[in-house]
Amino acid sequence: MSAMTPIAMTVGDAAGIGPEIVVKLHAQGLGAPCVVYGDTGSLTRACVSLALDLTIVELAPTDPLTDLHQQSGHLFVRPTKPALPSDLPLGFVDARAGAAAVQALCDAIDDALMGRVRAIVTAPLNKESMHAAGIDFPGHTEILAERSKTPHVAMMLVNDQLRVILTTIHIALADVSPTITTELELRTIELASLACRAMGIENPRIAVAGLNPHAGEQGKFGREDIEVIAPAIALARAKGLDASGPWPGDTVFMRARKGEFDICVAQYHDQGLIPIKYLGIDEGVNVTVGLPFVRTSVDHGTAFDIAGQGIADPSSLQAAFDLALRLTTHLVTEKNKG
Repeated sequence: MSAMTPIAMTVGDAAGIGPEIVVKLHAQGLGAPCVVYGDTGSLTRACVSLALDLTIVELAPTDPLTDLHQQSGHLFVRPTKPALPSDLPLGFVDARAGAAAVQALCDAIDDALMGRVRAIVTAPLNKESMHAAGIDFPGHTEILAERSKTPHVAMMLVNDQLRVILTTIHIALADVSPTITTELELRTIELASLACRAMGIENPRIAVAGLNPHAGEQGKFGREDIEVIAPAIALARAKGLDASGPWPGDTVFMRARKGEFDICVAQYHDQGLIPIKYLGIDEGVNVTVGLPFVRTSVDHGTAFDIAGQGIADPSSLQAAFDLALRLTTHLVTEKNKG
C-alpha cells in the first residue's frame, strides 16, 4: 500500500440513497484517489438527476488503479454484473439491488486483500433486499469477516466527540448475556486498544461499560459484571492496557465525551449506538476493527423514504472517507518509519 493506492467506495443498495451520496461526494472533490464499486447505470442516473458534471469511467477487474488521481472530475467504477435495470424502482426492497450491493462489497474486499485498494468505505446495505436475494447475513460486518477469513472483528463507532466499540453486535437482546464471555470481553478490549493506536493514540484509556444497570450494583442487578466483565478488565490490565470498569452505562459515555477516556467498550448494539447517534448521525462513522485492511462506513441506513429526491446528505460518507484516509495515511507513515 502507498499514498497513491486508491480507496474503494461501495455504492451499497442502489434502490436507496447510496448512488446519490456517492456522486455528490465525488462532485465536491475527494482529495485522494477513489474507485467506486457498484452499478454504473445507477450512478449515471444519479448524476443526470442531480445535473452533476462528472465523467463516469468503467474499469475492468484487471485495470491498473494507481493513476486515478491524475484525472479530476472523473468517477471510476468497478461495475457489478449483470447491470441493474434502468427502471429499478427507488425506495423499495429489491432482490436485484441486494445481490448487486453484496457483489460490489465482495469485489472490494478481494481487491483490498490483494493490496489494490488501501481501504474500503461503504454506503449502506439494505438487509431486507439482501435476504430477498438469498444472502443471509446480518450486515456488512459479518460479510467482511467471512470474506476476509478474519475470525475476530468488532464494530467501532466514531465521531468528533466519542469512540465506542461493541462487544456484541447484531444479536437479540435476550442473547447478549449468554454470548458475553471473559474471553470475548478481553478480545474486545484488545481490539479497542488496537483501534485507538491505529488512530495515533499510543496509550488509550479504555472504559468498559457494565452490562446491567449501575454495572450490577455489586451483584444486586445481575452477576455478569462481577463474574465475566471484571475478570476480563483485570486480564487486560495485566497485559499492560489502561482498561477500567465496569462503569455504569448511563454515565460512562458522558465521561468519555468530556475527555476522561479515549474509547468506551459497550456490551450490546443499542447501548453503544444510541449515544453516538444522539450526538449527530451525519458525522458518525462505523469502523470494522480487526480486519487486514481499513474499513469505514456511514452511520445511517439506505433511507428508502427519500431515495431519488435529491436531498440525501453525504456528510457521513465524507466523514467515513476522511477517516479511512487518515487511518491509512497513519499506517503508511508508521510503515515508512519501520
